[in-house]
Amino acid sequence: MDREWGSKPGSGGAASAQNEAIDRRERLRRLALETIDIAKDPYFMRNHLGSYECKLCLTLHNNEGNYLAHTQGKRHQTNLAKRAAREAKDAPAQPQPHKRKVSIRKSVKIGRPGYRVTKQFDPDTKQRSLLFQIEYPEIEDNAKPRHRFMSSYEQRVQPFDKRYQYLLFAAEPYEIIAFKVPSTEIDKSTPKFFSHWDSDSKMFTLQLYFKTKPPETNRPPSAPAANGMEPSGGPPPQAPPPPPPPQGLPPGAPRAPPPPMPGSLPPPPPPMGNGPRPMPPGGAPPPGGSGTMANFTAGGMPPPMPPTQGFPGQQMQGQGIRPPPPPPNMG
Repeated sequence: MDREWGSKPGSGGAASAQNEAIDRRERLRRLALETIDIAKDPYFMRNHLGSYECKLCLTLHNNEGNYLAHTQGKRHQTNLAKRAAREAKDAPAQPQPHKRKVSIRKSVKIGRPGYRVTKQFDPDTKQRSLLFQIEYPEIEDNAKPRHRFMSSYEQRVQPFDKRYQYLLFAAEPYEIIAFKVPSTEIDKSTPKFFSHWDSDSKMFTLQLYFKTKPPETNRPPSAPAANGMEPSGGPPPQAPPPPPPPQGLPPGAPRAPPPPMPGSLPPPPPPMGNGPRPMPPGGAPPPGGSGTMANFTAGGMPPPMPPTQGFPGQQMQGQGIRPPPPPPNMG
């Protein structure tokens, strides 16, 4: 029988060696298309016949996929390794850039140096200063102490505090010491900031001045509140002063009422309590009784009403004088 055993027509069957090679080349081509840019390959060339050549391996290929599959093969990869080895051998030796290597000295520390700090104040410039005197009696020969400023966020010994900074002093073989100073701007002018190393007495001196803060001269005034009162924390509002008394009267004398205007009614008398009423201008005593009955006469009739105010001889047409209201019920 001319058919393979173990397969049915249309089921695919077992792949032969030729089919496996075709599938392998196709997978390599797809992989090369994803990872390699054929336009940047220096060994890829298209000839005048329309086919493709590999200048490294001197092979011909019908399409780009076939060339890419070749670049993933063993022959092309071996030629690439040989070419790289030959170019590295023939290339001239290039001088390597000189890199300065700093070696950290490991010396035995003998302890902390002695120091003395003096606080100073300049009355002319109103500046405060500090004078550091560090003693290094056993410092190494031809060595000089060094110093630098360190921010509070740079050190890892104490918690961060932006109000302070650190001044460090170092000299071999002594330990590094640091001083915690205010984080104020330092005046770096020459006569005020200086350092000096006395090799005879083995003492390092450093002096620094802190800059003074400028006064707040252009401070804007505080805005008044909406109700006219001072903001909280200010002085309480003051009442306006009383008007001055008229000339000719002592400060505590009562004032006389203003004179009535011409053509106006006289002001009514002030209300009285249940006490005796004042005498009228004519001298006649008021009618007897008190309280509500004081407004009635002995005959039981109310007193006559005053005439209607207005110009004399003028009366509204169709209207007469209204009768007086009846007396209230006294029962």
